[in-house]
Amino acid sequence: MEFSLLGPISVTSGSEELSLGPAKRRSVLALLLLQPNTTVPLEQLIDSLWEDEPPEHARTVVQGHVSRLRATLAAGGAEAYGIELATHGSAYLLRLPEELIDAHRFGELVALARPEAAPADAVPLLREALGLWRGPALTGTVTSPPFAAAAHALEERRLSAVEALARAYSVLGEQEQAAALLYSAAVNHPLREGLIAALMRALFRTGRQSDALEWYHRTRRLLSEELGVDPGERLRAAYEEILRAEATDRGRKAAEPARGAKDASTEGRAFHVKPDGTAPSPEGGSTGAAGGTATPAGAETGRERAGAAPRLLPRPPARFLGREYQLQALTEALADRTTGESPLAVVAGPAGVGKTACAVQWAHLHAGAFPDGQLFADLRGFGEGDEAAPAEILRDFLLALGTRPERVPGSAQAASALFRSLVAERRLLVVLDNARSSAQVRPLLPGGPHCATVVTSRSRLDGLVATDCAWPVGLQALGHEEGAALLGAMLGSVRVAEDPAAARELVDLCDGLPLALRAAAAQLTARPRWRLARLASALRDERRRLALLSAEDTGIAAALRMSVARLSADDARLLRALANSPDGHLNASAAAALAGSDQERTQDGLERLAEMHLVDEEATDVYTISTLTQLFARDEGGDGERGRESGDGTEPGGQGGRPGGTPR
Repeated sequence: MEFSLLGPISVTSGSEELSLGPAKRRSVLALLLLQPNTTVPLEQLIDSLWEDEPPEHARTVVQGHVSRLRATLAAGGAEAYGIELATHGSAYLLRLPEELIDAHRFGELVALARPEAAPADAVPLLREALGLWRGPALTGTVTSPPFAAAAHALEERRLSAVEALARAYSVLGEQEQAAALLYSAAVNHPLREGLIAALMRALFRTGRQSDALEWYHRTRRLLSEELGVDPGERLRAAYEEILRAEATDRGRKAAEPARGAKDASTEGRAFHVKPDGTAPSPEGGSTGAAGGTATPAGAETGRERAGAAPRLLPRPPARFLGREYQLQALTEALADRTTGESPLAVVAGPAGVGKTACAVQWAHLHAGAFPDGQLFADLRGFGEGDEAAPAEILRDFLLALGTRPERVPGSAQAASALFRSLVAERRLLVVLDNARSSAQVRPLLPGGPHCATVVTSRSRLDGLVATDCAWPVGLQALGHEEGAALLGAMLGSVRVAEDPAAARELVDLCDGLPLALRAAAAQLTARPRWRLARLASALRDERRRLALLSAEDTGIAAALRMSVARLSADDARLLRALANSPDGHLNASAAAALAGSDQERTQDGLERLAEMHLVDEEATDVYTISTLTQLFARDEGGDGERGRESGDGTEPGGQGGRPGGTPR
């Protein structure tokens, strides 16, 4: 007979699984198995089974479940295995050999494994231990805090075993195995910093540097948005370790041809690391065999000071479609070398319109034009946490360029100056994502004429246009054809072609925003039997639309919340007032009437909202507000629960049907 806690609660005798009955009965058994050979008071069982006030007959209910469990175990031959469910006064005791419980066997196998000292032996032990898991621990028990805490403790033990197995693989040199194992765990636990740090190192060792760095930036963003904190020491250490290793490796490869050359000016002479931590140069300076003068120590050229070529771009956006006009506009703006200046473009648009995807797509398409490196940073301008300080981003850039940590200046002004000097003669691309203001961007701009910078923001960043001649590139919502094409790319063209009218309606219900359309596609991907019309019908319910347009850690409500969080109190009130517009079209006079404010003050507020792309100025004194923005503003201004109402689990958005939840 075997008892399973690591997945659905179950008992098997021979090849037969015993029928355990309803959730509360399974929960009684689970609590007894969590404390085997220990008396469990009746009151503890009652407190665990009922999260709220238990009914008057709770004692009788528990006693009935224990009686039925005793009969079930007896019918399965429990006595032959030395199993007894006994009553001790007002407590119960499940007496049994603990090795019959999968959680106990799991713990013993993990304890035997020594991933660093004996990795070859640890791998089969840990694989066997993890093979005991058949799903989330304690599945089928009631949803009360005691069972949630117990399930969480078991899950922590599982993740520790996953990390131990990955360490064993790593010691054995099987980095791909380690990365694959950690990836699956990291997807389900995106805020577990130790796990992400281990995954980053494993990915880096397999040569997937960009993926490793992308995991860091993704996790940093989630920590800021979900918890309002910065990465901890383990995650930060892994990031800096990868940056330094990349720079060292590139510097070594760049030096190999020079070391291989039999140049009389350098042969047999010592090399030293430059003060800024970049590429080595020969000690001293003398005339070489060819009659040239060798570079003296400390007198590096601009190219030498720049160090190796970093490649920090995130991976290309998946299923990227269209935006040909905007991509061409970026090419025209950033390829202009006639001015002798470092070109700068600002990709601006509303939340969820795909600004980052457009910038990153262009950067990958034109990476070859910037052989000295591509830098990327998330400035966190629109998030629940603090925006990224320029000094923080500059430190990352300088490390990526090969500067030793101790040589990075502490002040943003000095770091900015060093950054500009290092890249002055390089052909370098800088992508600054999610900027809040022009002031945040300026210290991060390179000054070399061969460098180019792309900035993305929900604000127009008019300041950069005024002072730095930035070229604005606006992104708008997708039309019906583009939106349907995106759905087809996500779901398959056949599925979309089956119901073109529903596809068009989905584009309308999503306001043509790629983020919302991708979330809708995620709902349909999880339900392959659904037609598009079924989701469209659910989205027509405005109370549920924002909740439905969410997918785990992303969604249109979360994106809008980050924009609204940056508004002043007056502008936020104006936005809530605009949410009551019948058709979303209004002028300053109508907006002032809705807001109960004077027209001049309202006009100024409308212009600020337009700058943040929360409203759109279609023509002079003609403003529109999208339906999704209206729904969000109403939700935030009301009881905060609209869009989060749960159904009966049969539709997405119900407790059992919607993946993830509405980000709050």
